[in-house]
Amino acid sequence: MYISTIRQAKPSDLPAIVAIYNQAINSKTATGDTQEYSLAERQEWFKKFEASSYPLYIAEVENRLVGYCSISPYRKGRNAMTNVAEISYYIDYSFHGKGIGTALVKHAIADCKRIGKKNLLAILLETNKSSIGLLEKLGFQKWGHFPDIIEMHGKTTGQIIYGLKVSL
Repeated sequence: MYISTIRQAKPSDLPAIVAIYNQAINSKTATGDTQEYSLAERQEWFKKFEASSYPLYIAEVENRLVGYCSISPYRKGRNAMTNVAEISYYIDYSFHGKGIGTALVKHAIADCKRIGKKNLLAILLETNKSSIGLLEKLGFQKWGHFPDIIEMHGKTTGQIIYGLKVSL
């Protein structure tokens, strides 16, 4: 798959970002959220991203937004943890398996020097096998496991943390 652009998100990207995240919610395996978000509900979330420290990247194929990747604070407000960030990524389900997620995560890792992050954490449901495979392929290792703490849709699953030390 040819990605024509990976760039910082802009406000006009938010409708596509919300639609992609709602796909992940409806998959019942990719996020702990259980109810879809409206565009209005995601406005404040979107405003929290800053290109200089906590960017929100989007991937485009032929001028269509097909995925996004966010870098968020880990334990915000705790100054000793400013070099640690949480990475999250979501891909339009019609573009899964085409290298979009890999390209976005590689881009985010490469940008860590610029934004001053030495450690990336991905916090995910253990049912999210495709994300686990992607993270392991890119050198992330399983750093934590919380067994059977998530209850969704009548089922129980665990939460796992994958980490990567980024060489600056």
